[in-house]
Amino acid sequence: MYIRMEWIYRTPKGTEVACSSEELPAAHALLILEDMEKSGRLKNLLLIDRHDSTWTVKELKNYLKGIETDPHNVTVYFDGGFDLTSRNSGLGCVIYYEQSGKSFRLRRNVSANEHTSNNEAEYAALHLSIQELDLLGVHHLPVKFIGDSQVVIKQMKEEWPTLEKDLSGWAERIDKKLKDLGIQAEYELIPRKSNGEADKLASQALNGVEITAKSEVVEE
Repeated sequence: MYIRMEWIYRTPKGTEVACSSEELPAAHALLILEDMEKSGRLKNLLLIDRHDSTWTVKELKNYLKGIETDPHNVTVYFDGGFDLTSRNSGLGCVIYYEQSGKSFRLRRNVSANEHTSNNEAEYAALHLSIQELDLLGVHHLPVKFIGDSQVVIKQMKEEWPTLEKDLSGWAERIDKKLKDLGIQAEYELIPRKSNGEADKLASQALNGVEITAKSEVVEE
C-alpha cells in the first residue's frame, strides 16, 4: 500500500503552513511520521491511500501488522504472444511482492492453443497472473498490473470500449476474479522494451519452455 500525507505545520510562534508528501510505501510513511511527530508541531494529519480513503495512524499500523506474514506490496508484469503460423500463444507474468520482511519474485509462463489473436493472448496473460495471485494468497489488497498492451490496459481502465466479444469475455472474467479476491487493481501501460521479463517468459512458452520459479530478491 502507498500513502501520501497531508498536514498542517505550526512554528513555535504560531505561523501555520499546509504541507503534503509524495506517495510513499505505508511502512516508510509511518517511520517518517513518527520522527515528524516528535516535534509536536503537526496538526490535522491525514493519511490517504491511492483510492482516496483516509486512515488513522492506528488503523495503518494495525493493517501493516495484519499483512506482515501475507504477500503484500504486489506488482505484476504480464505479457502475451501469439504466433500466426502455429496459432499458438505464450503467456508470461512476473510477480514482485513482500512477505515476512523479505522481497520475492515469482516467474510463471504457460503455452496455449485456444486463442485467436495477440490481444486475446495478452488478456489471457493478465488472467494467468491473477490466478497466480490467488495461489499466493493475495486478497483484499491493492495490486499494480503493468503491461505493454495498449488494448488491454486501456480497456481494463475503461478508457477504451471493449467491442470484440472474445475480449469483452476476458475482461468480464478478470473483473469477476478480482472482485472475488477483493483486489483493487491499478493498471499501468509501459513500452515493450520496459516489459522484458514478462516478454521473455511469453516467448519461452511459445518455444515450448515452461517456467515456474520463485526467488528472493536481495538488494545489493
